[in-house]
Amino acid sequence: MIAQTKNNCLKDNEIHCGDARDLLKLIQAESVALSFWSPPYFVGKSYEKNLTFEDWKDLLSEVIDSHFSIIKPGGFLAINIADILAFPDPDMPRIQADNISNKKVKITREQVQEAQRNHPSFNRYQLADLLGCSEQTIDRRLKNNNVRGGKYAVQRKVKIVGGLIEEWAEEAGFYLYDRRVWVKDPCWENGQWHSLSYRSVDEFEYIYIFWKPGITSIDRGRLGKEEWSEWGSRSVWHIPSVRANIKHEAQFPLELPRRMIRIFSSPGDMVLDCFMGSGTTALAAMNEGRRYMGIELLPRYAELARKRCAGNHLPTA
Repeated sequence: MIAQTKNNCLKDNEIHCGDARDLLKLIQAESVALSFWSPPYFVGKSYEKNLTFEDWKDLLSEVIDSHFSIIKPGGFLAINIADILAFPDPDMPRIQADNISNKKVKITREQVQEAQRNHPSFNRYQLADLLGCSEQTIDRRLKNNNVRGGKYAVQRKVKIVGGLIEEWAEEAGFYLYDRRVWVKDPCWENGQWHSLSYRSVDEFEYIYIFWKPGITSIDRGRLGKEEWSEWGSRSVWHIPSVRANIKHEAQFPLELPRRMIRIFSSPGDMVLDCFMGSGTTALAAMNEGRRYMGIELLPRYAELARKRCAGNHLPTA
């Protein structure tokens, strides 16, 4: 369902179902004060499973480019995103992990090799008797058969996303104005805290804030003194994540768009989310006295967002 005005522009205070790349072209020029959204991260969610990496880049770059004409001069485009933590790269050498602490038999490869040097005529059965282990252990240590990493699986690496987002935004005409770090919470509370590598647990995301050239209204009265000192002027935000993503598998907490809306827009302004999901940005906009516009590709999520918004009263401004 796409609601349009008489001049064929999308209506505000509506959730529009369709592809953002198509519907952004139907938004009135220079009508959006803040566009705040979180796109697919290319991490294997069900709604992005058909995207290749090139598809993903094309999607984000085109969506960002389409924003320049609809953002007000002096307005902002803010993108909440995380780095890709499992990017497949067939050209990357495989990271092999010898998980020493998890081995039932503590005999090391170095010990087997030393025994071989001291007893060059010993076969693996004799070496096993000497070291007090099985001959399979001798074979595994010498051939690294139990070193994790796989013989055929494509290696996965961390892909830094911020540079790509900045490049696409600058090509569209935006300038990086600010960035915030959203510390969600210890993710191990929702799953296993350990892994068989030294990589850290992912527990934060970035918000990249881009400015469209023009006069920006600076109103320190949007926040109270304590709000400015506690989070308004802080680059690191500690906001608990949604504990159970029952309604949407990538739902963010209401507090995240609320803060962005309070800082980067005024009452009565238009706030856009072109990857609306379950409607959280729209709810935050309504609660803060802003108009909203949402775009969502999947009908089931668009309907969910509409139902959530129906429970709130629209702002009078």
